Amino acid sequence: MKRPPGSALRPSVVAALLVLSIYAGLIVSLFWFLDPGLLQHTLFSERTLFSIRLSLAAATLATVLALLLAVPAAYALSRHDFPGKQATETVLEFPIIVSPAALGAIILIFFNNPLGEWIQENLVYFVFGFAGIVLAQFVTILGLAVRMLKAAFDEVPTDLETVARTLGASPRHVFFTVTLPLAKNGFIAAFILTWAKALGEFGATLMVAGSMAMRTETLPIAIYMRLSSADIEGTVVLILVLVAMGLSALFVARWLLARGGHA
Repeated sequence: MKRPPGSALRPSVVAALLVLSIYAGLIVSLFWFLDPGLLQHTLFSERTLFSIRLSLAAATLATVLALLLAVPAAYALSRHDFPGKQATETVLEFPIIVSPAALGAIILIFFNNPLGEWIQENLVYFVFGFAGIVLAQFVTILGLAVRMLKAAFDEVPTDLETVARTLGASPRHVFFTVTLPLAKNGFIAAFILTWAKALGEFGATLMVAGSMAMRTETLPIAIYMRLSSADIEGTVVLILVLVAMGLSALFVARWLLARGGHA
């Protein structure tokens, strides 16, 4: 493929650098309000450490649960035609077209109907608790996890699966010894990216679990609470922690995608 001429390349490069400058500028602007003396105090306070631990635990659990459902669902969408396939692929975009706050409100309203009340009374109590944080993040990232894993499975040649079956391998054996290993990098990248999204989830979590300090205060909610009390310096510290964790996860995911030869 021919490289675009210089006259066509320069505007595109300028546009790419403009995108970089917008987001980098926003991040760099945070350091204007960074108080080095307050940094250590805020970062290692009991409340901040609780928020970090809670965020890591909830995001990891939500991501694991999402992938347990997303893997078979994505494989079915990639390999099979079945009634409701088009509707399923359309619904995957639901968390995108509906704001996180609205999604959280939908979950909250569900627990006010008879079925939702029965679930909370007899199985797990979600509202204003750790389970609610995990549920809000799970619902938010599930569609993304399915779409990413479907893309990974789409890149695995079906001819290899066919050959394995003709040699006597069962569909289950083919999946675990051929398909999944070949989609490994895509699977790992899907885990990291959905985990990063769960880590930064705010709207749905706030609606379902609330904003109780030392109970449901994830990092995004802690940022919201500090900002609402006009603690700009403390807010900046928590934002930088969240940004560092998220960007680190994205860097690892892009590195894995590059190794796997993905576009």
